[in-house]
Amino acid sequence: MPYYNDNKYYKPSSFGGFRFFPPVVKSLLIINVAVYLLMFVFGMFRYHGYAVGDYIVTYLGLMPLGHGFHIWQLLTYQFLHADFWHVFFNMVFGLWMFGMEVENIWGSKKFLYYYLFCGVAAGLSQLFFSPLFAPVMGPTIGASGAIYGIMVAFAFFFPDRYVYIYFLIPIKVKYFIIFLIALGVLSIGGPSNVAHLAHLGGALAGYLFLLYDRHHSVHFHTKRSFASRWTSKKRTEEQPTIVDAKVFDISDSKTYEPTKHDGDDLQERIDAILDKISQSGYQSLTEEEKKILFEASKRMN
Repeated sequence: MPYYNDNKYYKPSSFGGFRFFPPVVKSLLIINVAVYLLMFVFGMFRYHGYAVGDYIVTYLGLMPLGHGFHIWQLLTYQFLHADFWHVFFNMVFGLWMFGMEVENIWGSKKFLYYYLFCGVAAGLSQLFFSPLFAPVMGPTIGASGAIYGIMVAFAFFFPDRYVYIYFLIPIKVKYFIIFLIALGVLSIGGPSNVAHLAHLGGALAGYLFLLYDRHHSVHFHTKRSFASRWTSKKRTEEQPTIVDAKVFDISDSKTYEPTKHDGDDLQERIDAILDKISQSGYQSLTEEEKKILFEASKRMN
């Protein structure tokens, strides 16, 4: 289900800080696909009559409390998937489609923390609530709980973006997320092998994180949370005064007068700025660094 950008929100250009495969999203894609391929290979071998892959799922998947649960499973279960379509939809139509803009907004460290936080919360929800509503005796696997948290974050930032269900039916992201959550609630306890409680736990954890971040600004070596634009809370005297990012008109030749740099020095500085965006997000740039990027973008055009 692709989404459509109606240009209601400013987004940096691909040269000036927006990446289609930011570091954490790319790393998570690689890790999840690699683990799935290894599981596929291990599934071809048998030990004492059972596929080796089944042993791995039992050890690393999220087992119910009292039936093989280990604390590390709250992390490891997120990287195991049942089949090709399971990993494909989670990684492509979940992590990449919704996560790339969230990581570009937040920066890599905060995005990774949020992703793992939602995944762990989803696992805890499955552990403690499934015995009450829909007892599960087998392992729970998949990144869906973390993906639901990512989708909630995307809807928080871009509620009026459109997604196209089955590439045909347009619906705003905020309504799409509400529909998924309502469907999950109605499906609890039903005859299904889908961990609806994990999905709901990941979505709720993400929403609570966003509410906290909106008012308290969770920092990971970034100067300002994007979500803090929606709050009018005054900063304490100990905190530096931070100004909203400005949008520079790259068609205006008078926007920035470059300093005298040799070609190699300028390229090195641009590379350093892009690395800074990758680590801390676009909002961490100084006004001068933003101007340098836009000036370089004009030269490329």
